[in-house]
Amino acid sequence: MKKQYFFLIFLLFRTIVLGQEITNVSNVATTGGSFLEIEVGGRAAGMGGAFVAVANDATTIYWNPAGMTQLPRSEVIAVHANWIAGIKFDFAGIVLPLGNIGTVGASITTLNMGEMMVRTVARPEGTGEKFSASDIALGISFARSLTDRFSIGVNAKYIRQAIWHSSASSVAIDVGTLYISPFKDLKIGVSVSNFGGDLKMEGRDALVKHDIDPVFYGNNNKINAYLETESWPLPLIFRIGLAIDVWKNETSRITLATDAIHPNNNYEYLNIGAEYIFKNLVNLQLGYKSLFLKEGEEGLTAGAGLNYKLTSVTYLKLNYTYTDFNRLNNTQTLAVAISF
Repeated sequence: MKKQYFFLIFLLFRTIVLGQEITNVSNVATTGGSFLEIEVGGRAAGMGGAFVAVANDATTIYWNPAGMTQLPRSEVIAVHANWIAGIKFDFAGIVLPLGNIGTVGASITTLNMGEMMVRTVARPEGTGEKFSASDIALGISFARSLTDRFSIGVNAKYIRQAIWHSSASSVAIDVGTLYISPFKDLKIGVSVSNFGGDLKMEGRDALVKHDIDPVFYGNNNKINAYLETESWPLPLIFRIGLAIDVWKNETSRITLATDAIHPNNNYEYLNIGAEYIFKNLVNLQLGYKSLFLKEGEEGLTAGAGLNYKLTSVTYLKLNYTYTDFNRLNNTQTLAVAISF
């Protein structure tokens, strides 16, 4: 089992390195719904996004829906991130274990850029109008343990992007599996996210007045017509990850994790992270994102959290995370959860 474990680690790293060597095109900016790539959670973000195999809080809806089976109690979570360029990113989710039936969940993800002035070539200082751009994804999830060591989960979601008077919508699914191996309970997680239809902007912003025959006088030269916009695929993301408790006793636990990510709109890369938990009260995370990614801006991550016991069965969880974005400065994430 030890040989298999180290072989898996080697295979993950070697796959990423080889992928970078043989891939010359990154496909950056070839997909829509980019807000779906923003990683969710306080602990997960603090661990550098290496969470697909850890998958043990309500944000597992995003990372790996199969991980919902690892939650012993119901949990509701709210996550807020001050994203780059003043963008606001929010996620809220709930996970409800239903015994032998399985585990269900629901989530909402939003991104908002606030109001901006409408500017034109003729009026670069503004027309007096304002517009906004926002994104939303609504999801429902289900997971079930097929054995005491293997579980599977699925998340179905409705996606909508809007800017001024135009919008695009689609539906997609996320599928994940989680296996707990006999070797020191090594966890192996796999997920595929955002498998669904294309996004295509439509709305009255594309309405134009058209003269079908400009050389013919006397006809209607202001016929309503719509400009046809391009369709864009969703950001399909394949993740495979490993997580293991390298130190564990009655008071402390140290978990190491790594995820290999293969997106359809960028090069392959690795996320690595570690978490220390003391008496199930204080948790600390450290990680590094986008390892081996060409021209990647993300890097070091760090987080800290508190798990406060409110009653005998209710816990309040707080997590704060800092992520370095190099030339884009940094992002900060705050997560609040209640387990009951």
